[in-house]
Amino acid sequence: MRAILAPLWNNAYLLMTLTCLFWAGNSVIGRAARDLVPPVGLAFWRWVLAFTLLIGVAWPYLKRDREILLKQWRWVVALGALGVGAFNTLLYSGLQYTTAINALLMQSAQPPLIMLMAFFLFRDRTGPVQIVGVLLSLVGVLVIVAGGDIDVLIHLRLNPGDAIILGAMLLWVLYSVLLRFRPPVHPLSFLAATFGIAILFITPFYVMELMAGRRIVPVAESFATIAYVGIFPSLLAYAFFNRGVELLGPGRAGVFLNLMPVFGSLLAIALLGERFTTAHAVGIGLIGIGLLLTRKA
Repeated sequence: MRAILAPLWNNAYLLMTLTCLFWAGNSVIGRAARDLVPPVGLAFWRWVLAFTLLIGVAWPYLKRDREILLKQWRWVVALGALGVGAFNTLLYSGLQYTTAINALLMQSAQPPLIMLMAFFLFRDRTGPVQIVGVLLSLVGVLVIVAGGDIDVLIHLRLNPGDAIILGAMLLWVLYSVLLRFRPPVHPLSFLAATFGIAILFITPFYVMELMAGRRIVPVAESFATIAYVGIFPSLLAYAFFNRGVELLGPGRAGVFLNLMPVFGSLLAIALLGERFTTAHAVGIGLIGIGLLLTRKA
């Protein structure tokens, strides 16, 4: 099994591509299930499921790495609260109100913001080819979400949900840059620790949501939603993203986030019967070229 998984674990481009596919599905499902699973409840049970599935295999590594984790507890708490707990709770909350196109536009801003924050905080160098790759990918995203119609962008209106997702996005940018300070422990130790921190962080907000009368509708779709977000965008995607940042650095890894609108559009076409247009083809092509330029940088 190790011989089979090793090539995947060392292939940053495949890891980041799968991460974006899983996270695109997370946004689509989070929006579709907004009337069945309240946002904080979805975030809470997502991490409870992921932590439950993970803790059995992670426990030996947690015991081995506990001294390092405790010594660097501030970074563990910060990364778990920001990038795991707060980000996802805000994302699901924003998806209660915002449109898909607004969410995709804001997500498309993450790669350049990651590069900018890495530069201003740590003076990370960004080459000209890398900058061109980011800009091409960003243009590709705009083509997709606008459907080739510039009027869509001109008449774009923001709502409270957009403000919430903007806050979530900025937290994710900070998380991506601060991953360089993750303790030098086994990946499973780090995942389990940050998932546990996220559960503790979300719990009081979940209690408030329950007290407000918002509860999960007990139907099969609700449980399927929690199962998906607990396994693919959580357990697998976070492990893949953390490894991708480790291999590529936050700037180059962040460029792959432009694949999320691509996968989101394709999922909408496959699951919702939307039409594949020329704008999709052009946008996907530009994003692909941008990723190739970043890879050569």
